[in-house]
Amino acid sequence: MSALKIKKGSSKHSAYNLRPNFSDTQERHTLAVIVDNEAGVLARVIGLFSARGYNIESLTVAEVDHAGGLSRITVVTTGTPQVIEQIKAQLGRIVPVHEVHDLTVEGPSVERELALLKVAGEGDKRVEALRLADIFRANVVDSTLESFVFEITGTPEKIDAFADLMRPLGLLEVARTGVAALSRGA
Repeated sequence: MSALKIKKGSSKHSAYNLRPNFSDTQERHTLAVIVDNEAGVLARVIGLFSARGYNIESLTVAEVDHAGGLSRITVVTTGTPQVIEQIKAQLGRIVPVHEVHDLTVEGPSVERELALLKVAGEGDKRVEALRLADIFRANVVDSTLESFVFEITGTPEKIDAFADLMRPLGLLEVARTGVAALSRGA
């Protein structure tokens, strides 16, 4: 204890805040990374995640500026707040990276994903699959006497819910694009 009988780090006004402020909670973040559209950039960005053992839940990449040669990489990842900050800092240091945006903390954003689901079924199961598809606003993009292929767009949670309902009706296969996200407003 000091002469003033105040423990170091026990006051918000202390110059040396010794209280740990690390969080153990895992958070899901959507990162938008603007990069040069050139060979090897995606490998370098993804290599950053794999080299440090960070998990990627979703990954989408597309060229967004043909004239400027820029691509947008949208990555959904989970980690503690400290890990997320470390990921953003390390992404910003990669040479072909122009911008890194954490859409989760920068304000409201819109996230959408596209999925194709093949569902087999006959009789009542077939009718029930069509009824559920109508409720979820899924489109039938292919139909045979034995199966349907549904196209659904929405949040990852909506697609998960639709797939969970289709499982007992004969879900055979799922293909998902990954999350595409933009911040809302100006």
